[in-house]
Amino acid sequence: MFLFRRSGVGSSARLRALRALYWSFSEQNTPEARARRLLREWLSPDQRAQFDAESYFEVTGSHTGRRYRIHYGTVSNVVQVDEAGQPETGWCFVPERALAAGDVMLAQKIALETDEMSVLALANRISPNLPRLHRMVRRAH
Repeated sequence: MFLFRRSGVGSSARLRALRALYWSFSEQNTPEARARRLLREWLSPDQRAQFDAESYFEVTGSHTGRRYRIHYGTVSNVVQVDEAGQPETGWCFVPERALAAGDVMLAQKIALETDEMSVLALANRISPNLPRLHRMVRRAH
């Protein structure tokens, strides 16, 4: 355990600095923060820039070459887009257990880039406009 002198010049400043360091570490070590960091490590530089700017990134399907836009979120967050980047079809597929958004998005990225046809066989088709709701309630990432 740390021992601090309460008296003396600067002791309250040191205590505030230590408290800020503790909270900073705690916030950076949540499951959501760790999942975001892992996702960012797996994104290409272009995908990372797109994710930072738009809260989504695009991947190319392994079999058809179609483009998919993966929006920040865990459910109903994948949209197939046409060559002009316009939404065509929405897709809903998630891992079997509850995970942080970054982990779900990474699983979706890997699945589409490695076994697109199997993923689409299991996925539910949804309105391509549904992920627009995610933008309205954008979460900080």
